[in-house]
Formats: sequence, structure tokens, C-alpha cells
Amino acid sequence: MTQPPDRVTLTAHGTVVVITLDHPPTINALSSTLVGELLAALDTVVRGEFRALIITGAGRGFCSGADMKELPGWREEGAGQVLERLYHPLFRTLRDFPMPIIMAVNGPAVGIGMSLALMGDLVLAARSAYFLLSFARIGLVPDGGLTYLLPRAIGGTRAREMALLAEPLAADKALEWGLINRLLPDEELADAALAIAARLAEGPAALPFTRALFQDTAAHEAQLAREAKAQQRAGESDDFREGLAAFQQKRLPKFKGE
Repeated sequence: MTQPPDRVTLTAHGTVVVITLDHPPTINALSSTLVGELLAALDTVVRGEFRALIITGAGRGFCSGADMKELPGWREEGAGQVLERLYHPLFRTLRDFPMPIIMAVNGPAVGIGMSLALMGDLVLAARSAYFLLSFARIGLVPDGGLTYLLPRAIGGTRAREMALLAEPLAADKALEWGLINRLLPDEELADAALAIAARLAEGPAALPFTRALFQDTAAHEAQLAREAKAQQRAGESDDFREGLAAFQQKRLPKFKGE
């Protein structure tokens, strides 16, 4: 039997390591398979002698969010339970990671893919990148800790606008709003991320402690729980069913608020 190709690749550059989400057909959607491989890669990094981590995407995007093919199963298992089983372990691992993390956003970061991008201590973006909270388009609520991370980055007013209107935020506007640290030409993103990561890798032992001080673990956990509860209810709604059907049929959804 032919083994399927890995959906996550790991490349060492001395004490810097790059994890690449590598499933271009889905624009690196966070499927069950990809999440499992990403957690395994993070475990490998922790057991190595690395001192800084870069996460980026292969192909034309960073991460398109959840794998839409898996979403119908959320209704059966319960959307909130899926979050706790599949996604929350990943975000807890990133939150508590023992080294600085740079996110090199090389294209669209959508839905829970945007949650992933915001887990970086530093977020670099290519000019072709954009950020989109797409949850409202399919009848769900923001998750992956976004309702904790996003207001802290850009303020509550702008965060609510992104969540409620589900409009894409271009990379230059993301820089203006303080969502990202640096904006780079597409062809310069990878080298810039490596250069900054190398600088971090040469830093003192205090850097992991510094990143930990910026984490409010109790608040993050509380918001993950609130998101899961809200997502459970949203996932049981007729509007979620309609949102999925509209996506599959490539039409606009007709929500009824129920």
C-alpha cells in the first residue's frame, strides 16, 4: 500500500526549525490528519536542540481553516466536543511552547487558520496574505481562542467587526491595525523569518520565560471553554446545516436565525 504524503514537513536550520503545513490541495486546512501531524512535529521540536520555531504554509496560502469535508461530522459528534478533542490540544501546546514562535503567513489565514497565525509571538505576513474570520458564513462562532487573541491584538471594536461581517482583512491593513508585526514582499518572507528566528535563537535563556509572561493561561482556558459551549449550540442550529449546504452547493446561505 502506498503511504500518503506527509501533510507537515520539518526543516532544521541550525537551532532554528521550520514547520511547514504542507497540503496545498486544501490550502493546508487543519484536518484531523494535519493537526495530528502538527502535534507530532511540535513534539519532535521540543525533544530536539532547537531554540526558535517558524510555522508557515506550503503553496498559495497559510491555512484555510478547518477541513470543510470534516465539518458535517461536527453535527454528529458536537462542534464543541470536536474543538476540545482535536483543536484545543494544539493551541494549548503552542501557548505553552518552550521557545519563541514566528508565524510566517504566506497567504490566506482563514477561520481557525487565523487562530493558528495569532499563536505566534511574532507574526510576519506576505503582501499577498489576508485574514478572514469566515465562521459567520457557515453559521458558526469564532474558535481556536480567537475571541481571546483577536481583541488583545486589534481591540474589541475591530475584532467584533471582523467576526460579525466576515470580511477579509488585507495584509497592509492588518499591519496598520496591529494584527501583524511586519509586512514583506512575498519573495522575502521566508528569509526574513529565518533571520529573525536566528536572532531569537541566539538570545538568552530568558526569552521563553518572557513569552510565557505574556500568556494569561487562565483567561485563555476560560475563553476556549466559552467558545466550545457556544460552538456546540451553533453546530446544532439549522443555520449551520444551511451554511454547510450553501458552501457545498456554491451559493449564498439563507439563514433564518434558528
